[in-house]
Amino acid sequence: MVKIPFGGDKKLPMKSLLASYERNFIDSNVHRFPKWIEGYDLTLMTIHWSIGLIIFGWLARNNHHWLWLSSLMLVFQWFTDSFDGALGRYRNTGIPKWGYYMDHFLDFVFMSALLIGYSFLFTSPAKQIVYFLIPVGGCFMVSSYLAFGATNEFKITYLRAGPTEMRIYFIVLNFLIICFGTDWIARILPFIFAMIFTLMCIVVYRTQKYIWNIDMAEKKAEESSQQEEA
Repeated sequence: MVKIPFGGDKKLPMKSLLASYERNFIDSNVHRFPKWIEGYDLTLMTIHWSIGLIIFGWLARNNHHWLWLSSLMLVFQWFTDSFDGALGRYRNTGIPKWGYYMDHFLDFVFMSALLIGYSFLFTSPAKQIVYFLIPVGGCFMVSSYLAFGATNEFKITYLRAGPTEMRIYFIVLNFLIICFGTDWIARILPFIFAMIFTLMCIVVYRTQKYIWNIDMAEKKAEESSQQEEA
């Protein structure tokens, strides 16, 4: 039986605005971690950052300045999420399959916690729109994971944006809410939802078309091989 190498810990080259700078930062600092910290410890830290997002979002319903700490949770999660796999590879102590499962499961938990935290800031119908963003955001993740299962290629950047850029967008959003409140975003939230939903549809369409073409190419190659044997 041929063993197919696991590729979940090897993402396709990042094609986002900050990817090269982020890669250089990680490679230059991965050796600085103390020996008592391992990559899997960093992965599990996302649980703490997720709890923090919910707590600070709940507190921010009365005082938006609590969103500064929500932004800090985003920074912390970027840091631990960026270095968990890199540290395991650097020390050869990584657990690729466990890391793939837990890292991306907790990514979904973190995204859900982020949006739950925002939901405390709004009343209906804006609150319901925020809740609907959870499954839409989950569709981006599910598409990525299923595409990996179909192609053994793991892609997490779409339309020149990746997880780092998304965190920055939310940090900027927190700053704007602190400065200007939530009335303005409540008015445009339906349009934001429509834009994100449209982007999700584009990503899913392009991904399924790419996988379809792979299937068709393999079928054509198989038919050619059978004709040559005949």
